[in-house]
Parts: sequence; structure tokens; C-alpha cells
Amino acid sequence: MEILILGAGVIGLTTAYYLTEQGHKVSILDKNPDVGLETSYANGAQLSYSYVAPLAGPGIIGKVPKWLLDPNSPLRFRPSLDPADICWNLRFMKACNATQSDKTTRELLQLSFLSRDLLHTLMDTEKLDIDFQASGKMVLHRSTESFNSAVQLLDFQRQLGCEQFALDTDECIAKEPSLAPLKNQITGGIYTPSEEAADCFKFCQNLKTVLLNRGVEFLFEQEVGLLQNNGLSRVSVMLKNRETLSADHIVVALGCESTALLKPLQINVPVRPLKGYSLTLPIQNDSQAPRINITDFERKVVYARIGKRLRIAGMADLVGMNKSIDPSRIKTLIKEAKAVFPEAGNFAQAEQWAGLRPATPKGKPIIDGTQYKNLWLNIGQGALGFTLATGSGKLLADKINGKNPSIPGEMFNLNNA
Repeated sequence: MEILILGAGVIGLTTAYYLTEQGHKVSILDKNPDVGLETSYANGAQLSYSYVAPLAGPGIIGKVPKWLLDPNSPLRFRPSLDPADICWNLRFMKACNATQSDKTTRELLQLSFLSRDLLHTLMDTEKLDIDFQASGKMVLHRSTESFNSAVQLLDFQRQLGCEQFALDTDECIAKEPSLAPLKNQITGGIYTPSEEAADCFKFCQNLKTVLLNRGVEFLFEQEVGLLQNNGLSRVSVMLKNRETLSADHIVVALGCESTALLKPLQINVPVRPLKGYSLTLPIQNDSQAPRINITDFERKVVYARIGKRLRIAGMADLVGMNKSIDPSRIKTLIKEAKAVFPEAGNFAQAEQWAGLRPATPKGKPIIDGTQYKNLWLNIGQGALGFTLATGSGKLLADKINGKNPSIPGEMFNLNNA
């Protein structure tokens, strides 16, 4: 079959990979001049298979007023009267309870563990060069209250297949010596040996080479104007230049841009952009930069070593489709990073970036068909796009082929988002 994928980010590329494995002829369309230039370009780099708990968790609503009053808070919110935004907010608040959070976590863990296995196989098969490292992850806690809460969750996480350990302050520093200057600020940490990191942009570039060798056609600098209902429950793609493209199947993997594109077809997807920021710092003092992935729990900032660079990422700004870099947010991110790893490198040389993460209220992606026989969705992975990419791509490829996936596919249907 001929399959057209809209979007050349990590989700579109992994979907293409598994569709070509199954013998399909695939084309990938993107408005950018190359792959991985949007949200996939400079994300947090952590492959956090065990840390998939959704943002919509118990207690989160109580923190929102404090965050909104703090100009340096990890969350910023711009009020909106758009009915879709209001609906998303209401669904998000409804999902902020322990029952829903636990259910979402269980479902996401199935997808993340599948993704981990598939990524390892893909790297071995295709010999990918993506600055991969598997040194584990440590979530640092500065308050006794937050650390004790994290310890209480260990049994729940272990029941779901996560191997994690609670470390005291000295054990945290023994595991990651670059944290020594923070000794008086660290209460404890949760260490997960199985967590990994890699450069998502390099992953996209490597996959592009693999897909070109498989005969995939890339249609760059082509922007979708609309999806046309052709009758008989099928759609085609009209480009901004009025050219029309048809295929046996069309996959929408356009992240946050998917919402407006699908709306005229009466497909309402609850996907909203959460803007995140990152710095990519050339490491100048090796011993002063972490080798383990670090998450500063209170500050909501993550650190990952990718090759000879340190990726620093954080923030969640609900400000619509604005992709611009806010200097104040970058200033906050630099301030937080300097307070943790001040001698790692020259922060004036760090590459600055902002990207829109496509989030659903429950925190689950939408990997599903639609009421149109040839139209499919692979969107809404949020901040877990890189972590969930291979599993998401394989799951959708299996659905398109009518195969039974290795995990229950209905968990990520549109009506369960």
C-alpha cells in the first residue's frame, strides 16, 4: 500500500520505519527543509521509560495558583476564551485525581517498555549513532516532604516493573560526584538504573538515512493546506500550493498543528501545545557535568549528557502556538543550571531553543484511526515524544495492517484520550 505521513518529526519517522518494515511504500511530507526541526530538535534528551506519570496528577491543581504568581515558576498560563482551550482545561482538571493518574501511568508504562525494547533492537539493527548513553537517572529532592512521598511510591512503581532505589544525600553524591556542591541542599534521590538518554535530532537524522535507503520519499518544504473529504469515508491532502496528494492511507503526525487541521473534518482531538525550553551546553569541565540523567524535582529542570554536550530542559508554558523564545524563561533556565552545575561550561555559549509539546489532558497519546477509512492519528505524546516514539510507531503500523499489537491498542484510542 502507498502511505503518506504528514510530519517528519520523531513520531512520523518511527511510524514510517515500521510501515516500511511491513513492506509498504511510504512518503513523508513536512513544511521544513529537513527532518526533526520542530519539537524533536532539542528536547530534554532523556529516555524516561519509568517516569511517565502524567502532569494531571493529584495535588497539581493546588500548586497552580502559586506557580501563576511566580514569574520564574515551571508553569506559565495565558488565559484563553477559546472554547477548545476551556474544554481542555476542564478535562485536565477532571483528570487530576489518583485513580486516573494511576490508570494513565499503568497504560503509559506498557507503551514505554515496548518503546525501550524496540529502540534497542532498532539501534542494534541499524547501527545508529545518536550519542546514546545508558547510565541511569536520578530524581533529586530538596525537601523531606517530596522525598518521603517519592519513597512511598516505590512499591507502586516496582509492581509495574520499574527497578528503582531510594538514596540518601551521601549516596546521591557517591553515584554522581558532580552533585557534591549541592550536598547541603539535597534531601535524597530516587535512582533508576534502566533510564537512558540520546540526541533526538541525531536519531531523526539517522532514521532519515535508513528510510532513504528503503526507498522512502521525503517531500520537504511542502505545507498542508487542508484535508479534503472525498466521500466514501476517505480523505486526500491539499497543499498550500493547491496541489492534491492521495494515498491508500494518510497518517497525521503533526503534533500541535494536528488540532486545527483535523477540526474541519469534525475530528476533535484534545491536543494543546505546552512550550518547553532547552539549552545545549558544550561541556568544558568533564568532572563538573553529570554522567547520570538528573531531574531536579522541585525546580522541574532535567539534565542529560549527550556526547560532549549537556542538555538542560524545563518549563511548561500554555501560551498557544507561539514558538518564539522568551528571554526571561531562558534566563531562568540558565540561573537554575548554574546553581546546580556552575562549572560544567560557558553558559553564554549554550544553544537556546523552544518547542511545542503536543499534550492531551490525561497525558496519553492518540494512536488510532478515524471515521475516515484512510486517515490515522499518531499525536499527543507531550514531553514523552522521544521516549514513546518507537512504541507509538509500531503500534500504529500494526493497527494500519490489521495486526494484533503486543500491547492493548485501545488504550490509546481517540475516545480514551
